[in-house]
Amino acid sequence: MPATVNLCWLRRDLRLLDHAALYHALKSEHPVVPVFVFDTVILNDLQDKRDRRVTFIRDTLEAMQEQLAKLGGSLDVFYGTPSAAFEHYTTHYNVHTVYANIDYEPYARERDASVGKFLKDKGIDFKVFKDQVIFDTNEVLKDNGEPYTVYTPYSKKWRAKLNDFYLKPYPVEKYFRNFYKQKSKPIPSLRAMGFLAGERDFPTVKVKDSLIENYDKTRDLPGIHGTTHLGMHLRFGTISVRELAERANELNQTFLGELIWRDFFHMILWHYPQVVEQSFRKEYDKINWRNNEAEFKRWCEGETGYPIVDAGMRELNATGFMHNRVRMITASFLTKHLLIDWRWGEAYFAEKLLDYDLAANNGNWQWAAGCGCDAAPYFRVFNPSLQTERFDPDLKYVRRWVPELDELTYPRPMVIHEEARKRALEVYKRAVAKS
Repeated sequence: MPATVNLCWLRRDLRLLDHAALYHALKSEHPVVPVFVFDTVILNDLQDKRDRRVTFIRDTLEAMQEQLAKLGGSLDVFYGTPSAAFEHYTTHYNVHTVYANIDYEPYARERDASVGKFLKDKGIDFKVFKDQVIFDTNEVLKDNGEPYTVYTPYSKKWRAKLNDFYLKPYPVEKYFRNFYKQKSKPIPSLRAMGFLAGERDFPTVKVKDSLIENYDKTRDLPGIHGTTHLGMHLRFGTISVRELAERANELNQTFLGELIWRDFFHMILWHYPQVVEQSFRKEYDKINWRNNEAEFKRWCEGETGYPIVDAGMRELNATGFMHNRVRMITASFLTKHLLIDWRWGEAYFAEKLLDYDLAANNGNWQWAAGCGCDAAPYFRVFNPSLQTERFDPDLKYVRRWVPELDELTYPRPMVIHEEARKRALEVYKRAVAKS
């Protein structure tokens, strides 16, 4: 008879400390096996077989496995579909309960509903907990119980509700003795899953207090290291959002605001899952996009003739990262100057960004395009030249990524700003007028 255990299903929470589901699992009456599924439903959609996110996940699991080996435990990592994974786990262990943290994306909700039904049919409990946000989807609502669709009042109520209780870490380490004792199990290799190792120059999870303290002064300047680069760690849960929010609350309220935006977009995605395919403001789905494929290609490759746009796209293509301010500029350029559907840009960022997160990526692209909740009004069209003068006046960032800036080989601007702006306003105005 296999041993009776509880499983802690890791997903977007790849750490052993301050972990809600793991804490509750380890406190229960049965020993715990942490499990992870390399989900082929997701992996098979990745075009780049050197996708560095897969390398990052596997490296992180290896590091966790080393920690668990010292405690006498082991991860049990499965490559395949979630349904096949739990067929496997429930065959190899006598599973009492499965613990996991809530995942807010539409696919994750379908996956969890399917796995939950499978487990229920076997008489196995499936318990989920809030972990990757400070406030869950129904914890910050309007007085009438409806979800907010405007950030500012949401953020005010979020801040008013915040107290030490919500930032308190889960003392998981007190219960480390309760991992199920077994030899370390092998983790599937990248090659076995059809991938090759990508470059491993990932951002550090350790950020100095001084960087957060000065965040409001430095965050808009792409020429310096003025942002935390923690997006990837938040995305995969290699850092606790509670730990980070506590530091932000003490050190810099502007940085805390970025974490509030993150909660806000997760809340929007949960209550309005249609935003994955549609504009939040439905009238904007009537925009007559130009969708010129040759122009899209130039934008992707950083060959638009607008240096700040090109620098951002080249940084993205080379590193998997793009500075926050520049993300807004490049997105505005694609949707307004070129009149290319925001979904094209969103999909390109999803493919390239190491810190890709559906809720934030979708929310920010719809913000830039003017079609989302609390979006920038459609008549706000960023002027790339003025943005450069304001945020990269010495061209430090631009010259790093566009070294041929002063050469004849550098392309002329593919559109004239004022002409493109006028065209965008006319097209947007017509779409809004139809509603």
